[in-house]
Amino acid sequence: MAGGSWNLKHGHVIRPHSHVEDQLLFASEGVMTVGTNQGVWVVPPLRAVWIPAATMHSVAMSGRVSMRTLYFSPGMCTSLPRECLVLNISSLLRELILHACTFPRLHKRDRRERHVIELVLDQLQVVQSIPVQLPQPRDPRAKRLVKKLLEDSSDQRPLCELAAECGAGKRTMQRLFTEETGMSFSEWRQRWRLVSAMQRLAAGESVTSVALDVGYSTTSAFISMFRKQLGTTPTRYLAGIE
Repeated sequence: MAGGSWNLKHGHVIRPHSHVEDQLLFASEGVMTVGTNQGVWVVPPLRAVWIPAATMHSVAMSGRVSMRTLYFSPGMCTSLPRECLVLNISSLLRELILHACTFPRLHKRDRRERHVIELVLDQLQVVQSIPVQLPQPRDPRAKRLVKKLLEDSSDQRPLCELAAECGAGKRTMQRLFTEETGMSFSEWRQRWRLVSAMQRLAAGESVTSVALDVGYSTTSAFISMFRKQLGTTPTRYLAGIE
């Protein structure tokens, strides 16, 4: 198991690449957005994203990011799936990640290093995923609609109007989103608002301005949605307090 540490500025982007190892990417400060062909995963501070080996991915920084990463030989961590997901990280696992990243590589033949590896793997068996993935459709019409919304998270136009601009009827577009993302269009749009809000809050924008810009009429309505989705308020969530 190997580790690495980087401190990166707001707006920094790591271009698409892949690794031969499985990767656990953790942010002790700031928000990371991981993009693959399958979707987008937003990683809040004190959470992590699991990236299986050979997965082509990019990473964009929102706010100043203190990034820590662990690399696992394929087959070393069998408790996590062969697909990306964002994870809640326990206090113990956070400290283990930070400690492990002080070593260029940990070796099982060293007794103390072996204990660190075993503790990390043990903690990864009980982690829980959180709903901050934004899956991407494959159909060109649905992709055009997604592109419109990604360019303007405050776009409030109804689906019938958006779908018509992208070459499909409302019912066809609803079917495409359900079949290709596993979410209804309304669920997908709400998830995108949540993702966009997290990125902007990490960059230092106020809760009020973000709430209005992503399409909520009041700050309280936005906070209520955020709490319903993630179990706490935006300020506490981005501070790692639940």
